[in-house]
Amino acid sequence: MLLSEQIALSGAGIFFLIGLLSGVWKYLAIVASSEARAHEYVDILHRASLMYGFAGIVVWKFAELSIHDEVWNLIGVLGLNVFFAFAILTYLIHAVSKDTDNQLRPPYVLGGRPIPGFLIHGGMWLLIAGEVGGFLILFSGAWPAIWFVF
Repeated sequence: MLLSEQIALSGAGIFFLIGLLSGVWKYLAIVASSEARAHEYVDILHRASLMYGFAGIVVWKFAELSIHDEVWNLIGVLGLNVFFAFAILTYLIHAVSKDTDNQLRPPYVLGGRPIPGFLIHGGMWLLIAGEVGGFLILFSGAWPAIWFVF
């Protein structure tokens, strides 16, 4: 198995495990809450981690099918996994600190500390570029394998 595939599958497993563990956290928070609700970012962390776990399987399959050089596949897989992890870490910080119920609404905070808006929005544009760009690399590499016989 190539390194890009190992990283994709490892990411899938780690993200899925975080989703399962944050599901336990969500359940305990719901039981302890008078409104029977977990904090918004516990819920977001749980759902996003599960989603990224399954997305990691898609990333792995496209890396496996890709005809691109392994360096390009690594760039694609890392672009996706680094930003998946960045998002999960951000959700985790918001869940632990309970500092906001919407990270994109001013005033911008992370871990209870104020941060400038350009970091939030710049980070979002980097995330978009990393995730979309990473997948475009893998998708373009897998496209010939999907539609043409070699």
